Amino acid sequence: MTREVILAKGAPTPVGPYSQGIKANGFIFTAGQLGIDPATGKLVDGDVVDQARRALTNLKAVLEQAGSSLEKAVKVTVFLKDINDFKRVNEVYAQFFPSPPARSAVQVAGLPLGGLIEIEAVALVL
Repeated sequence: MTREVILAKGAPTPVGPYSQGIKANGFIFTAGQLGIDPATGKLVDGDVVDQARRALTNLKAVLEQAGSSLEKAVKVTVFLKDINDFKRVNEVYAQFFPSPPARSAVQVAGLPLGGLIEIEAVALVL
């Protein structure tokens, strides 16, 4: 079994002791991606739609660094600070996943740095 730590320049540096992703046995398992701008290390200005767009862009960068892509995602988990944002997030999500993978979406009590959304994925690396 091989295990490779992924660190993508197009995604923010982790805010704690974790990797952006781990590539193992034909899969990439990503850490949750917040709506953090990699250039500033801060959450993007705006609402949950803006943070969702940035989180998905960050997720895309991690997957691509591992030799995968959003199209190869098999499972995505979306963590929302407010489940009432579900419909608005779906509109952004559909732009990134025209052929969507399996997904769960849950409301959580809080997210790091006061984020409104966090998104993680498991994808194939072929």
